[in-house]
Amino acid sequence: KLAGCTLFITGASRGIGKAIALKAAKDGANIVIAAKTAEPHRTLPGTIYTAAEEIEAAGGKALPCIVNVREEEQIINAVEKAVKTFGGIDILVNNASAISLSGTLETETRKANLMMDVNVRGTFLTSKVCLPYLRKSKNAHILNLSPPLNLNPIWFKNHCAYTISKYGMSMCVLGMAEEFRGEVAVNALWPKTAIYTSAMDMLGGSGVEKQCRKTDILADAAYCILTKPKSFTGNFVIDETLLREEGIKDFDVYAIAPGVSQVSKEEKKLSRPKHEGPDGAKVNLESPAKPLGPVAETFRVIQGAVNEEFVKAVQGVFLFELSGDDGGTWYIDLKTKGGSAGCGKPPVKADVVMSMSSADFVKMFTGKLKPTMAFMSGKLRISGNMTLALRLEKMLVQLNSKL
Repeated sequence: KLAGCTLFITGASRGIGKAIALKAAKDGANIVIAAKTAEPHRTLPGTIYTAAEEIEAAGGKALPCIVNVREEEQIINAVEKAVKTFGGIDILVNNASAISLSGTLETETRKANLMMDVNVRGTFLTSKVCLPYLRKSKNAHILNLSPPLNLNPIWFKNHCAYTISKYGMSMCVLGMAEEFRGEVAVNALWPKTAIYTSAMDMLGGSGVEKQCRKTDILADAAYCILTKPKSFTGNFVIDETLLREEGIKDFDVYAIAPGVSQVSKEEKKLSRPKHEGPDGAKVNLESPAKPLGPVAETFRVIQGAVNEEFVKAVQGVFLFELSGDDGGTWYIDLKTKGGSAGCGKPPVKADVVMSMSSADFVKMFTGKLKPTMAFMSGKLRISGNMTLALRLEKMLVQLNSKL
């Protein structure tokens, strides 16, 4: 369906951008790889030239262009080169993006500037430069990799600057879809769950990929959008929702580790033990009349598993502020003597404070929710020593079998 079409894709040297490019290349499309990486990166794989080789091997034609979307002149030069090479531009995919998942006080000014420049300004400028050529195409599309506009504060509170920048891309969809209705389709695409890319390793550390999906799911969803008529415009599409409408039923094919996120329905047997509180006194984690709640049961198991080895490896004190049923203040001390865990405040000052719902806490400590994913999705708020927070994640891997 995309044979002979020319796609201008920003950030296409790796990850999601490259996956969309390769999907289109199988149809025989022309791909303009507009990305920064001309020389191999020290930690991230791929350049515009290695991506070009893969695209041509898949059946497409490739034009690698060095483009930093913060530089208007580089965008203009790449667009002119694309038009000269392929005769026009049919599709623009604004995929290039900068990310810093940090709170307002922790976000350095340079990182805030980078996110605004790349995500908002870069998307706007690239769209502006491509639009005169897109309007000449019979089935023109702009596709932004950005989320639905949801003003629930939960999406802002943990990474305000990043959310603002991504919503800026979404507002470009809102405005341009109406401005160019009938001429150019303008839509947004966003994943239902995290997508595994090399950048995810940098954000989440080892093992994060097990709760992610492959870039293929976004490539397939993008293909569905880009092959629709230009009357399909102004939509904020979630990948899984669209693919279900297209008849896809098996989403395990997109999972990095199929079946990992499946939750067992088997209920655990609950008991009523007592544990030490922060002052050394024995604390009953439940009333005698009822069994332990999920949070208290989780801390019971943690208390039983804590040992000198964990204390030596982690060397941190964690305070949990949990909302919802079975919520309250809880702690894990992996710094003092043999370590301890329980209800209330820790015996010494906490190094890390984690705030989340009690339900998500239980999921996180039973291996059904990765801490990194909880943080990125806004379910977990972390303040304090982030390095220690990552150490705790390693301990969870060892605890999962017991929990």
